[in-house]
Amino acid sequence: MTTLTLRLPDETAQRLKVLAKQQGKSLNKLFKQLSVQTLANWDVENRFKVRAARGDTQQALAILDKLDELDAKR
Repeated sequence: MTTLTLRLPDETAQRLKVLAKQQGKSLNKLFKQLSVQTLANWDVENRFKVRAARGDTQQALAILDKLDELDAKR
């Protein structure tokens, strides 16, 4: 396991501490959770880009339009 040192503005650090406490977890666990979520989002984006590069651009855009329509209905 690796130890990292982060430099954050005091206000940001304090808000993260409050968030961690409110969620009942340590600051370390909060950062781990945020890191895992961010990396998962990055992986999804990269997979999408690879598939889009191999696929039909118009079909991909049509799928995104359908997803936008579904979100608008919610």
